Amino acid sequence: MKKNLIISILALIVAGLVIYLALSSFYYKKGDVSSIPNTNTVASTTPQPTPSTKVSYRNNDYGFVIDLPTSWENYTIILDPWEGYSLVGGEQKAGEEGYTLLIRHPDWEYKSPRQDIPIMIFTLKQWNDMQADKFHIGAAPVNPRELGRNSKYVFAVPARYNFSYLTGYEEVEEILQSKAFRAF
Repeated sequence: MKKNLIISILALIVAGLVIYLALSSFYYKKGDVSSIPNTNTVASTTPQPTPSTKVSYRNNDYGFVIDLPTSWENYTIILDPWEGYSLVGGEQKAGEEGYTLLIRHPDWEYKSPRQDIPIMIFTLKQWNDMQADKFHIGAAPVNPRELGRNSKYVFAVPARYNFSYLTGYEEVEEILQSKAFRAF
């Protein structure tokens, strides 16, 4: 009887450890974008402090920079895929694809998430097609809000990105409204 109890407890401990390790691969450690499932990493993910009270994230692959408050130092970058859908013959069909780059605050925790800064990345053609209602993203009847553009890409904030009212959503909106984002 005691032997069965000990074996059962050990089995639960091993199962718990396996579940913990499996789930921890989905938790993004600060500065580690190599373990992100179903995403690609960005070459330029190193914080580049500026000589003021700001931290900057510069992405040379897509051509933009965003200035952040110093409280965001040691942020994490995550690329999350998005899909665009169109109606074909009355059915919703997947078509366009791209990425949303998420800048995650260093105080973000699995049990207590904070609002990420989401930057959707569109080619110029994708942006124009979405504006012409050739496809849509998500259930919101509103298209993403443009942040800026360069000769190859349009950068936007998803509609309703902050409707979960996570901790820090006001700060993220202030950052985005402050013109901290610049495309080059």
